Amino acid sequence: MTVEVRVPTLGESVSEATVATWFKKPGDSVAADEMLCELETDKVTVEVPAPAAGVLAEIVAAEGDTVGVDALLAQISEAGSAGPEEMQIRKAAEVTAEPKADEGKMTDVMVPTLGESVTEATVSTWFKKVGDTVAQDEMLCELETDKVSVEVPAPAAGVLAEILAPEGSTVDAKARLAVISEGAAAPAPKTEAKPEPAKAKAAAKDVEDAPAAKKAMAEAGISRDQVTGTGRDGRIMKEDVARAAAAPAPAPAPAPAPAPAAAAPRAPVPAEDASREERVKMTRLRATIARRLKDAQNTAAILTTYNEVDMSAIMELRNAFKDQFEKKHGVKMGFMSFFVKACCHALKEVPEVNAEIDGQDIVYKNYVHMGVAVGTPSGLVVPVVRDADQMGFAAIEKKIAELGLRARDGKLSMAEMQGGSFTISNGGVYGSLMSSPILNPPQSGILGMHKIQDRPVVVNGQIVIRPMMYLALSYDHRIVDGKGAVTFLVRVKEALEDPRRLLMDL
Repeated sequence: MTVEVRVPTLGESVSEATVATWFKKPGDSVAADEMLCELETDKVTVEVPAPAAGVLAEIVAAEGDTVGVDALLAQISEAGSAGPEEMQIRKAAEVTAEPKADEGKMTDVMVPTLGESVTEATVSTWFKKVGDTVAQDEMLCELETDKVSVEVPAPAAGVLAEILAPEGSTVDAKARLAVISEGAAAPAPKTEAKPEPAKAKAAAKDVEDAPAAKKAMAEAGISRDQVTGTGRDGRIMKEDVARAAAAPAPAPAPAPAPAPAAAAPRAPVPAEDASREERVKMTRLRATIARRLKDAQNTAAILTTYNEVDMSAIMELRNAFKDQFEKKHGVKMGFMSFFVKACCHALKEVPEVNAEIDGQDIVYKNYVHMGVAVGTPSGLVVPVVRDADQMGFAAIEKKIAELGLRARDGKLSMAEMQGGSFTISNGGVYGSLMSSPILNPPQSGILGMHKIQDRPVVVNGQIVIRPMMYLALSYDHRIVDGKGAVTFLVRVKEALEDPRRLLMDL
C-alpha cells in the first residue's frame, strides 16, 4: 500500500514553502513519525514527519523546490508491501490508469534520459501552456543541461492538464515535468495555477531569507553579503550558510587593499539607463562555458605561439578537384579536412600536444579525437571527430558537416562532445584576423584558424600577393615546451603549404 507524504498546514496567510533538506533518500526505511524533510517558509521552519512506517519509495519535490499547501512531497511504501522499485512502477501505472471524474486518463511527462554523468537540467522553454491540446510526440518543452539542449515530446495525445516544472526551474533526471489528460477537454480547475508566476514576481521585490538561515548566520557570525543564496528569488537557505561557514578563510593579503569579492556588485546605474537595460538569466550552457574557460586559465600555464601559412597550394588543389570530390563523395571539399589531417600528422611527431595531465602523471594518447569548435545560438560547443587520424578527407568532411548541423539544431548527444584530445577553432569564419584561443580542459593544445587575407610576401626574392592565414597554437606550458609547440606549428604550416607531404607522411 502506498502512503502519500504531503505538505502540512503552514499557518495562516502562508501558502507556499521551500524544501530545504531531505533527511532520507529513496529506498531508505522510515519509522512512523520519523522526520523526513524540512520545509522553510518566510516565517518558520516546518519539519515533515512520516505518516506511516515503511520504505521511502519516491521523492517528488526535491531540495530547493517551492511547494504549495497539500502538495505531494513523497511516496512511502508501507512495511510488508512492494519494494521501492516495484512501487515506482506501480505508481506510474496507477497515475496513467486512474481517470478523474471529468478527465481522461492521466499521463506523466517525465525528464528524458539526459546522458551519462548528467544528473539535472533546467527547464528553458515551454512550447505549450496549461489547457492546450497536444498531439503524441509533439514537442512540449526544452531542457538545458551543461552541454546540450533536450527536447521533451508528449508521451500521449490529449490536453496539457498541469505544468509541474515551470521555466527556469531545475529538475533532476527522474523528475515529473507535467501531466497530460488523454482524450479530454481542457480541465478548467488546473488553470488556477496561472496566477503563481505573478505571485513569484511580487515576492521577488522583497525577498525574505529563510528563518533557519538567519539563525544559522547569527550563530556562525556570518553576514548576509558572505552567503550566496540558492533558494527561490535568491533567498538564502540554511545549507547556503553551512557552505559559506565551511569555506576556508581567505589568506591575509600582504597589501592593505581589500581583496575583490568573488562576484563584484555592479557600479550604480542612473535611473534613465536602468530603464533601458534588460536582464536575462544566464543559460546553463553559457554558465558552463564561462566556468570551464576560467578554470582553464586558473589551472593551466597557457602560452600561445603564432605562425602564418600560405594557402595557395590548398586553394589550387581544392579548385582543381572540388567538383569531382563532391560528385563522388556527396560532400563539399572545405579547408577543415586539410587542417585536421595536418594536425594529426603533426601530433604524431609532437605527442605531448595530444596528451593531458592527470594528477602527477602525463597521459599520452595513441589516437586523435579531434574536437572542432562550432558556434551555435546558445554558445560555443565542441563536437568530437573520433579517430580522426584513421579517416580520409571525405570521411572527415562528412563527419564535420554532420556534427555542425546537429550542433546548430541542438541535437548533439553528450557522447559526441566528450573525449576530445585536441581542438581546432576557426574564428576566421567570423572575420577574425588573429586571436589567442583558450584551452579546452583537460586538453593541452588548441589550434586557432583565422581569416584568409591577400597580403604581400617575399617569395624567391620577389614581393608577391598570396592568400595568407595566421595560425595560433595555445598550449599548456606545464607539459608542452616551447620547442615542441613551435615544432608542431611549423609541421602544420609545412603540410598545408605542400599537401603532398600528407600523402607521403613527411
